Order: sequence, then structure tokens, then C-alpha cells
Amino acid sequence: MDKNAKVYLAGHTGMVGSALFRNLIRSGYYNVITRELDELNLIDQSATAAFFESEKPEYVLLAAARVGGIHANNVYRAQFIYENIQIQTNVIHQAYLNGVKKLLFLGSSCIYPAKSPQPIKEEYLLTDILEYTNEPYAIAKITGIKMCESYNIQYGTNFISAMPTNLFGINDNYDLDNSHVLPALIRKMHLAKLLQESDFEGITSDLSRRPVPGFYQGLDNDGISVLLKKYGIEKKEGRVILRLWGSGSPSREFLDSDSLAAACIFLMENIDYKHTLNLIEDKKNIRNTHINIGSGTDLTILELAEKIKNVTGYEGILGWDSSKPDGTVQKLLDITKLRSLGWSNDFDLDEKLRFVYDNYKSTLGIWCTT
Repeated sequence: MDKNAKVYLAGHTGMVGSALFRNLIRSGYYNVITRELDELNLIDQSATAAFFESEKPEYVLLAAARVGGIHANNVYRAQFIYENIQIQTNVIHQAYLNGVKKLLFLGSSCIYPAKSPQPIKEEYLLTDILEYTNEPYAIAKITGIKMCESYNIQYGTNFISAMPTNLFGINDNYDLDNSHVLPALIRKMHLAKLLQESDFEGITSDLSRRPVPGFYQGLDNDGISVLLKKYGIEKKEGRVILRLWGSGSPSREFLDSDSLAAACIFLMENIDYKHTLNLIEDKKNIRNTHINIGSGTDLTILELAEKIKNVTGYEGILGWDSSKPDGTVQKLLDITKLRSLGWSNDFDLDEKLRFVYDNYKSTLGIWCTT
């Protein structure tokens, strides 16, 4: 990928997209094209076609997607499957029609069956049923993988797919109703710590920047306490208890978005679709050419909560609401393929958590450097 090449980054404002943008610039790619949602809605087929015909990008990184945690995935099922399929279909097809040299499609580890053997190899795709709570989103992402594969086989395109593990990082979503587990834990423990310190000014500042239903300017301390209780944060007899969803026993793998971005740029610079074909056994029935991206290790949600408790300085009690869903029991990606292609990365979860929490405190998750 030439440093002067025109690169279209779809979804540059999200956590993954903004990390890709930062890392592209750091790597010397200055001809990066982006569009805000009000400038280009990728769900709109004709608008997407007009954009590609006008700009003629040479390379495409497709990070645009509707995303969310267990609650959002389960509640907004129709939106998650419709919007993601529309975005992917429009971008991938226009990349083909306009002769894009290489496209990288970003999926998710939720594409794999709920009861996959661990660690999860690429070949486990479509071998069993999906986790119900995020099935629509997973099906959309599987569609994107198969679309890239099929266009490569029929049209000779160079479209590769990467499946990241659970991600966190700068510009993450800290919405208490719709965020993923790690940012939700960071924000809840931050608020719980402030409640323990009776710092209602700090709590008001947090809720003012990222409002939740029921909050308004001027809400008194009692009202704030009632509001926090809805999110499992409560002060009793001088001690704060934070009740978290599920049992805490499921295991998850985590990777920061900047490490993912570095891996994606490595793939764009060094790996073509033909390289992935060398790693599959059945040359007649081509499938599973996508590439897992992860850290290679996992931990339980309870262990993660303890790490975040240590990072935030929250000294209260952690409780668990087992009536809430746990999701998949374990989800650890096998990254043998990625490593065999030449990628390696040192990942320190504790260090990354400290960095992200410091960023949250200073900017509440909104920060972008070049």
C-alpha cells in the first residue's frame, strides 16, 4: 500500500475507526478520505455509489457499523441486522465496481457459535448455532465475510476480512444502557467511587457530559442517588455497593483499539487474499479465509472487574445479579493464523486499562491525536 495512495476509511468517528485514523497518520498515510454521517450515509445505496464514482479510492478500510453491548444487541435486533448488512453490501459492491485494489472488512468475534471449542479457530465458523442475544449482528458480519470471499472467488478482487476480539479504547462508548462490558465497568466504578466520596459535583459533571434517562441539570443529591441505583450503584450505611450484570464467571478476551489498528495496517501493507488461501486445506471449497485478531489470552468478567476496581480506586463492594444474562461462557480467539502471517504484538491489559481510565477522567472518552 503506497503512502500516497488514496485510502477511504469508513466509520472514522467510532472507537475502531478513530484508532485506524490515528495509526494511518502515524504510519505516514496522509491521503485518507473520511466522511461524516451527514455527508454520506452508507445505508443509502445511491449516495454510496456516487461517492465511490467521484472519489475513486484505491484502498478501503470498512469499520463503519452499528455496534453495542448485550442489551443493545438484544433490543435493537432489526436495526443491527438491517443497517450493518446495508452498509457492508453498499461499500463492498462499490469497491468492486470501482476497482479498489484492496479492501479490509472488520467483523466481530461474535460470528462464531456460542459453544465453540476454545480457543476459537477460523474454521469453526458456521459449525453450530450462534449466541441468541447478538445473533442479528453476527449474521450481518458473517454476510460481510462471505461477500468478500465470494467476490474474491468470482471477480478476482482482493478483499480480506479481520475478526477482532472484544475491543476497548479511546473514543469508546460509555453509555450506561448500550455500552460493552469493559467501558460500562469503567464508568460504573468511576461513578461508584465518586458516590463513596460523596462527590455529587463530580457525579453531576459526569452525567452532564454523558446524560442518562432521568438526569437533568439541577437534579438534587437524593435524585442523583435514586438515578444511580437504577444502574446498580447504591450507598448503604456508609458503604457503596455496585451490582453488576450476570455471575461474573464468563471469560472474555480483550484488546485495545490501537493494537487492533496496528494489526489492520500490517494486513493492508503485507497480506493479500492469496496469502490467506495458502492457510486453508480445502482448495476446492474455499471458506474461512478471514483472520482472527486478538491478544491470545482471556480472563473472567470477575477478574476484569477486580482489575478495573484497582485501576479506578473504587473501594466499595462488588455484587452480581445472576438474573441478568451472562452471554457466551467463553470466547477466546485462536490467533495462530495472524501470527503465521508475521504479526506479533506485546499487550499489557493492566497498562491499557490505566491509560484508558486516565483518558476517560480527562475527556470522558473523547480524544483523538495524530
